[in-house]
Amino acid sequence: MIVVFMIVVSAFAKAETVSPTAITTTQCAMCRAVLESEEDNSTAKGINNGIKYLMVIPYILVGGVFYFVYRSRKKDKEKLAEDSFTK
Repeated sequence: MIVVFMIVVSAFAKAETVSPTAITTTQCAMCRAVLESEEDNSTAKGINNGIKYLMVIPYILVGGVFYFVYRSRKKDKEKLAEDSFTK
């Protein structure tokens, strides 16, 4: 679980430091016009933070499902091992 968290965190850290190119800055025309018209880039930062927020939620949900499956399987193995010792 810690490894998955580290991968997600490092992906976001790398996304912040990559220099923008034509491919990475592609977006819809209206969004681009609004973001380029401002001088302080506060809207652009807000949109980027919103995208990150929307990307994190599925990772958390999938991680939660994997955790519960792991915990359930671990309980089953412990119960099976306990039953084998009592017989």
